Amino acid sequence: MALCLATALVHVLLVFLHVAPPNPLSRQYSRQVNAWVFPLFEQNWRLFAPDPESVNRQISARTMHTTPDGRVRVSGWFDLSGVDNAAVRHDVFPSHTAQNMLRRAWSSYLETHGGDDRPRSERALMMQKYLTDIAADRITDHGGGTFESVQLRVITVPIAAPAEGPGPGSSAAAPKSVETRYLPWWKVTSHGN
Repeated sequence: MALCLATALVHVLLVFLHVAPPNPLSRQYSRQVNAWVFPLFEQNWRLFAPDPESVNRQISARTMHTTPDGRVRVSGWFDLSGVDNAAVRHDVFPSHTAQNMLRRAWSSYLETHGGDDRPRSERALMMQKYLTDIAADRITDHGGGTFESVQLRVITVPIAAPAEGPGPGSSAAAPKSVETRYLPWWKVTSHGN
């Protein structure tokens, strides 16, 4: 009983230090706090003030395999986002995982890598591996065959702002152009692959 109480108190303290404004205590123990909080207990305010998506992202992956005779085979693109959308569509109670795993993995990757795809922290490496594993698992689940590397392509399509209604002064801003981003080839650890 005492162990449970102590663990609960330590958990509450560490999560509090994570969500509290920066202070000397949270700075001093940031490494320990982050080790406890990430990735299972991450806290943010999106539940109370959600930030609606302003873009649609299509995340696709392709694989690379070297044959025994030394030839390199590259597969076609496999639509990971399409798999997620199909899992959610027509499901009265879709799982949180089916709806958000890939999207949240990509958002976290962007937060940790920026625009140059270079990991600068342990968390960045963890997010890169997480994204790679999601892609490899989904490709394998859909009969992707044997492969050693995976590459992701993210097509970002802006969602146009709604028009303010009919009238002489109303006009919707022109949407930004479609962006396509190719990530580097990443080695895949053998997990039934």
